[in-house]
Amino acid sequence: MNKIKFWIDNARPIALPQSVLPALLAISMGALHDGFSWWMAIVALFGVICAHLGFNLADDYFDYKVGSADKREALNGEGFRARMHKYPYITSGQATVAELRNAVVVFLTIAVVCGAVILYFRGWHIALIVAIAGLLGISYSGGPLKLGYHGYGELVIGVMFGVLLMIGMQYAVCGVFDWNVVVLSVAVGMLVTNIVYTHSVIDIVADEKADKMTFARVLGSKKAQLGALALFSLLPFLFVFVGVALGLFHWAYLVVALLLPMALFLWKSVRKFVYNEPEDMTIKFWMGPMGNWEGYKKAGLDWFLFRWLMARNLVTFFCLFLVIVNVVLSFF
Repeated sequence: MNKIKFWIDNARPIALPQSVLPALLAISMGALHDGFSWWMAIVALFGVICAHLGFNLADDYFDYKVGSADKREALNGEGFRARMHKYPYITSGQATVAELRNAVVVFLTIAVVCGAVILYFRGWHIALIVAIAGLLGISYSGGPLKLGYHGYGELVIGVMFGVLLMIGMQYAVCGVFDWNVVVLSVAVGMLVTNIVYTHSVIDIVADEKADKMTFARVLGSKKAQLGALALFSLLPFLFVFVGVALGLFHWAYLVVALLLPMALFLWKSVRKFVYNEPEDMTIKFWMGPMGNWEGYKKAGLDWFLFRWLMARNLVTFFCLFLVIVNVVLSFF
């Protein structure tokens, strides 16, 4: 049990909301259809969690192969504010690279088994979705594509944790494709992309010195970076508003409008960082859970996690609000 906890802790479970909440939203939408299966939903959700943890560890494994931690350690020595250390459990000797590789295999094998169960009951469509997701997940940091090192990492994350995840999950739980889910999955995918993109904007200096090409670096100018951030943060709300106007979504979906001030605050906060303007990073209740905030401050990571956690919480609340709406609608 200690070994299991060790690998779960090092697989960055702090990022699980970016997969679990979109999955729960897809489940709640699938529950409105005939043929919905709770046990299939549980199997599929467990598979998504294992896949997410496995891909996080795979990212560590491939980054280790290219010496990502060594490069970032050098940056810290130069005074650059690089993000949290990569795979400290390897560099400290707590685990070997072989053990890391084995952990990746175990997590992804469990995910494949869950996918096989869904495949047996739902058909080959699930196999196609899982195959595409698996290829993208490995190719994020792994060769030969290494998409995360060529400016496509944010797009990969958005497609995997938005479009593919929600369409696949919804089909798994009820056996039908719903175009409403497809439209909403694009909106959710943009918000998930926003988590990684916010990260890349904040960490752009360290990424440049570490030779990692991100979408923020591709865009280049600060205005372009902030413009893209505005699209990722705000366009998902327009998707919902237009969907309601066209009759795709129930009017109750407009509840997400309550999150617009949070999205705007995130954009302004990142803008202040980009232009090196001072900011009061006092935690407010509406920002959502911020983990061990005092610990983050002591570690000197508050400048990074203040924006990153807010971006994570934005997609969490967006999905959670809509899950609640769908649960209420299921009773009528």
